[in-house]
Amino acid sequence: MKVFLELGWFFKQEKKAYISGVFLLLLVAMLQLVPPKVIGIIADHIHEGTITKAMLVEWVIVLIGVAIAMYVLRYYWRIMIFGSSVKLSKILRNRLYQHFTNMSPAFYQKSRVGDLMAHATNDLSAIQQTAGAGVLTLVDSLSTGGFVIIAMAFTISWKLTLICLIPMPFMAMLTSWFGSMLHKSFYKAQEAFSSLNDKTQESITGIKVIKTFGQEQEDIEDFRKQSEDVVQKNIVVAKIDSLYDPTISIIVGISFFLSIAFGAKFVLNGDLSIGELISFTTYLGLLIWPMLAFGWLFNIVERGRASYDRVAALLREKVEITDHEKALDTVPYGDIQYQIAEFTYPGDAQPLLKDISVSLHAGETLGIVGKTGSGKTTLLKLLIREFEGYQGEIRFGGQKLQDYKLEKLREAIGYVPQDHFLFSASVAENIAFTDPTATIEEIERAAKLANIHDDILQFTDGYQTIVGERGVSLSGGQKQRISIARALLMNPEVLVLDDSLSAVDAKTEEAILSSLRQNREGKTTIITSHRLSAIQHASLIIVLENGQVIERGTHEDLMELDGWYKEMYLHQQLEELVEHGGH
Repeated sequence: MKVFLELGWFFKQEKKAYISGVFLLLLVAMLQLVPPKVIGIIADHIHEGTITKAMLVEWVIVLIGVAIAMYVLRYYWRIMIFGSSVKLSKILRNRLYQHFTNMSPAFYQKSRVGDLMAHATNDLSAIQQTAGAGVLTLVDSLSTGGFVIIAMAFTISWKLTLICLIPMPFMAMLTSWFGSMLHKSFYKAQEAFSSLNDKTQESITGIKVIKTFGQEQEDIEDFRKQSEDVVQKNIVVAKIDSLYDPTISIIVGISFFLSIAFGAKFVLNGDLSIGELISFTTYLGLLIWPMLAFGWLFNIVERGRASYDRVAALLREKVEITDHEKALDTVPYGDIQYQIAEFTYPGDAQPLLKDISVSLHAGETLGIVGKTGSGKTTLLKLLIREFEGYQGEIRFGGQKLQDYKLEKLREAIGYVPQDHFLFSASVAENIAFTDPTATIEEIERAAKLANIHDDILQFTDGYQTIVGERGVSLSGGQKQRISIARALLMNPEVLVLDDSLSAVDAKTEEAILSSLRQNREGKTTIITSHRLSAIQHASLIIVLENGQVIERGTHEDLMELDGWYKEMYLHQQLEELVEHGGH
């Protein structure tokens, strides 16, 4: 029952609803005692030959009144208890979602999307069951069972009641043992479902790759194996779960045998009347539900506890990037200075960046080039505080990045990553993601700056065209330019293009860069690229190798150095010349 203590914060929050619901449940439990007693009274009158029509009508009216009262009370306790459990699910779902949005990329590098989705669906459903059906079965089994036992002991025979309760301790021990096994098994079953969920999400997302390489059958076989694992683990849960009802039925059956055997003896001895024995066995019949509910309670509670443990562990994951108490609530503006002695990714042994010293004045353009894995993207991610823990500091407008509220810092930076992401919405909605209040004129202006406006007009529904999940219906270049338009709509102080022109041709690239120079005067731009033509007009260019700056200067400066930059630039110029047939 530990999970009820862990959910104590919620029960306190919804105490009015739960107290009202429990009170109504208790009333229902007490009203349930009336029909067996009435049956016993009528049976005795029939046995004694004293039954009358008027008496029978009176008792029938009592039974009808009790039935109506129970109907109304059951309706309202369901609203109170089950309605509150739905609120718990909503609260935890919102907490999870907010937690997900606060977590840094390091969290998502070690977490699987399918697993996180399983936490927000299956696990929350099991917890909701605990706060709803779990509370119901706990209160109902204890109250109904308690009232029935009291009625049996004080209104009929306490001796016969004690005899019938002899098997109950064995049931308590067995159900506790089953509950412990169920908790472990259900935890494993939930983990297996999470893995299957993750496999499904990955396969659907990567279906193009799977089909391109003809791996459909292999992927189906992999899915079948994981699905079979889920089935097997749930069968283990079902086997343990299936032990409850037979065990409880045997215990209740033994109690019935004892009640009839000893009850008949008490009747023969004159200690009980026939009507009282009938009432007693009817009451004992009412005990069947509390006993079954007690077994069901262990099932629900252990499932809920396993799921709550998983969700609680997820919520305990530390949010790494946070604001300090005196963080500035202003959008930064001004020069940017990198002074980084060393930065190592969490879990890595070797630092990725070393001895980085770069200064960029407001309104200038910084070009960052280098081999794959040289640290270009990492440098940008540190600027938007996706990662921290480096030795040194980064200043923006004379202040450390940590001196600004994270929200305000990111308001100043329009970031277009390498792995651009489009939502399953219209083109206009994707561009307006950074400013949902933007007018269609503002959206079109951003699209024109990104050189995607004409392409959009050729789409079936223009700006209202649905791009499909992750922009599946668009080419790589179109997705890149829509991502750029989305960042430009912010009109940010700093525009960061992380190899965001790789999928467009040289002519389109030059058109985009030209429009940026004309329309972003006085604002800072940072561009990383493998194609040097994208950064040759930058105010400052740095060349990274193994996380260190090996060359810096303008295009002209670097061409005079006769180093990596010049070699790569001439090589790319030669490639372009060959592509155009030597002209």
